Amino acid sequence: MTLTSKKAPSSALQEKAGISQPESISSQSVEHIQHSRKIQPSADALVQGILAGNITALSRAITLVESTNPMHLAKANTIINSCLPHANQSVRIGITGVPGVGKSTFIEAFGKHLTSLGKKVAVLAVDPSSTISHGSILGDKTRMEELVKDPNAFIRPSASGETLGGVARKTRETITLCEAAGFDTIIIETVGVGQSETAVHSMVDFFLLLKIAGAGDELQGIKRGIMEMADAIIINKADGDNIKKAQFAKVEFNRALHLFPAKKSGWTPTTATCSALTSEGIPEVWNTITEFLKITQTNSYFFEKRKEQNQFWMLETINDQLKSNFFTNPEIHQLLESTKKAVQNDEISPFAAATILLEKYFK
Repeated sequence: MTLTSKKAPSSALQEKAGISQPESISSQSVEHIQHSRKIQPSADALVQGILAGNITALSRAITLVESTNPMHLAKANTIINSCLPHANQSVRIGITGVPGVGKSTFIEAFGKHLTSLGKKVAVLAVDPSSTISHGSILGDKTRMEELVKDPNAFIRPSASGETLGGVARKTRETITLCEAAGFDTIIIETVGVGQSETAVHSMVDFFLLLKIAGAGDELQGIKRGIMEMADAIIINKADGDNIKKAQFAKVEFNRALHLFPAKKSGWTPTTATCSALTSEGIPEVWNTITEFLKITQTNSYFFEKRKEQNQFWMLETINDQLKSNFFTNPEIHQLLESTKKAVQNDEISPFAAATILLEKYFK
């Protein structure tokens, strides 16, 4: 008896191959973008683009300045030197404050007010780099949705790096490029942590300290050295139920400012309240800055300070370059590892070890 295999029942329902989903991004567009990115424009082409106000050329030049690749250094210096005669025609404003004080919201409201006055605003956001992962979020642009769309505004976040010289290289030279591109108001934002506010203070004309009321930081703010650097203290978030607290904080900070010695600029720091959410008090902030510029330009402090800043950043760049050259030296790199172990095992003091390494480097 033979067993016959049963045939699978056939169905009248059959599925035909449908139309494939269209590509979300055109492959031709992708190829075009990739090809254009591979083409590196010359220094002259970038300079011409910057002077014409081309944002793409400005962004690419800033990327070159920020690069740590030694091959990009010569090209970046050529661009900066070519742009230098067209720079120094702007107002540089530094803004700092603790996380959560509302810096991004304030800058957006302030920037929109300036562009409504016909100003061209460049926002350079210095994000602190992590000491563990060495990375930075660079998320400031996402907080300024309205300002990003403004044709008279340019926002560029950048990581601070690990050294003061890192901030110098990335931000100080970026200011020059933005000024050459026609931006007459440069805003530099930094989180009030570490050395970043010291670095930013030494590259701006007016330093603005943002505070919030009711956070228990009134006395902390008075104690911190940053108060001595501030040309104005603005208590943000003065809206709703917070108005009375903001007014009280304003009085407290105003009293504290009188305890500090007079500034060389001849300017007396001021305090004010504002709400970045409702734009209340934002025009008054610009009026304060305008008054400061009038006083300091009349008594020539404005111009003297810029000369001192240029000299300071030259010395900082020398320090940063010497440090970089020291640690990238092959002989030092080999000796450093064995010297580190000797210091860890208490075989030699840290100071004696440093002397040995430096003598080896300068031989």
